[in-house]
This record gives sequence, C-alpha cells and structure tokens, in this order.
Amino acid sequence: MSDELPALPWERSRRRTAPARIPLTRDRIVDAAYVVLDREGYEKLGMRQVAAELGVAVSALYSHVSSKDELFELMYVRMFDDWSLPEPDPEHWREQVADYARAGRARLHKHRDLARISMGSIPFGPETLPHMDRILGLFRAGGLPDRVAGAAGDVISTFIDGFALEESTWETRRRESGENTWAEMRETLERYFKELPPDRFPNLVALSDSMFDSSNDDRFDLGIEIIIRGLASFVEEAEAGGSSGRSAPEDERS
Repeated sequence: MSDELPALPWERSRRRTAPARIPLTRDRIVDAAYVVLDREGYEKLGMRQVAAELGVAVSALYSHVSSKDELFELMYVRMFDDWSLPEPDPEHWREQVADYARAGRARLHKHRDLARISMGSIPFGPETLPHMDRILGLFRAGGLPDRVAGAAGDVISTFIDGFALEESTWETRRRESGENTWAEMRETLERYFKELPPDRFPNLVALSDSMFDSSNDDRFDLGIEIIIRGLASFVEEAEAGGSSGRSAPEDERS
C-alpha cells in the first residue's frame, strides 16, 4: 500500500502550468551561434551545436535559417548593428578612415574567429549596403578618383579581416606553445631571427629587433597609415593634374 496521501480536495482543481516557451527566432538562433562560436571556435560551429545550445531539435532551426551558410551570413550582418559612420568630412577623411578601420577590428575582436566568418561572407547585402555606401562616401569626399575609391573599401576591409585573423591565429599558437604572454612569444621570435645565418638572411637579422617590438595596436595603426598614405597619393596626383579627383564620364573621355 502506498504511503502517498491523496491531494487535498481544494488542490485537485489546480492545474500546474508549464513554463512559458520562448519563441524561436532568428535573433535567438544568432545569439546561440555566437555562444557556440566563442566556446568551441569556427571549426566546431554547426547547426546541431546551435540547436543543442537552444535545447531544440535541429529541424526547428530550418524553419528560420535555411543552412549553415545563411547562419554565417546572419552572424556577419549582426556585426554591423549600431555601427554608424560619420558624415564625410573632406578635411578629415584620413582620420575618419582610420577610425573606421579601428572600429572594424574592435568588432571582430568581440567574438572568437569572427574574422573567419567575415572573410568568407559576401560583403554587401540589403542590411549592409547603407554602411558600404557611407564608407565609399568618405573616400570620395577625400578626393579619391572613382576607380580608386571603388577599390579602397575592399582593400581596407581585407586588411582588417586579415589582421584580426592573424591575431587569433597567433593567440592560438601562443597557447599551444606554452608561452604565457605575448612578450615571451615575441622574445622567442626575436631570438630566432637574430640567430639566422646573416650571410643568407641579412635583412631578417638586421630587422630582428624591429619586426616584433610593437604592440598589435601599433602594428595595426601603422598598417592603416601605410594604406591611407597610399590612397592620399592618388588625391595628390589628381589635384596636381587639375582634376576634381573623380573620373570623367565615358562620353566626356571620348
């Protein structure tokens, strides 16, 4: 005979309500995908892992996201949320472009391996077109010829993605090598280059103290400065030639 007592009469009519289920949405799926990315990394990010993070069947995801590729695109688009660019200022276009580059790198740093997703994504779509148009406006306001302005955004973005990817790769190698800090890793690299045969590698030996003496922030700023100075040279050429910096329409060139 069971020792369990029957429910009291006034409790029998009470229904226990199930906890409210939070509707599955694209935003929730992207949120979960970022959790998996930060914890597991790019290689282990997949639809099954995201479904497990949400506690749902993987088939439930496909009602909102058609594939892993689309999931990556949504994660890429999320990177641009609340990223507003300033109105183009012809007098300060160099500073504006440099600030844009630093902001892009900072956003890639928010999540592990996000640079890999960025590099594999189509760089324009309905959500990102306004952002793309604004950065082109910075280049045109600075006086870059149209053919250069059209390519400059891709050059800058490729540098940002590549630099951030390199940083994450070196961080992984640092952890695997057992080095506790970047300073220790840098000392190891400097020592390696210094010990190379100078008759075979004169430049690597000569620059061994200079190649790794800066922080990543300094290296990034220098790289952006090199690119911006190169872009500025096209503005100077256009001004010297008496051009406004913009390419003439096709019918005016003939």
